[in-house]
Amino acid sequence: MTQVVIGENEGIESALRRFKRQVSKAGIFPDMRKHRHFETPLEKQKRKAIARRTKRRFHRNNKP
Repeated sequence: MTQVVIGENEGIESALRRFKRQVSKAGIFPDMRKHRHFETPLEKQKRKAIARRTKRRFHRNNKP
């Protein structure tokens, strides 16, 4: 769970910026999209293409 404690003299904008940064680092949005009920065909193609690229890159770097 991502939490941001707002400082005494800190503005809402900077706290929101910190919160967004923490959420993106934690990978919450991709996880949310993955577990969403419906995935459009375009989103499915993009997700599979990215998975293929990362798998290919992993196998290229770890050949015996």
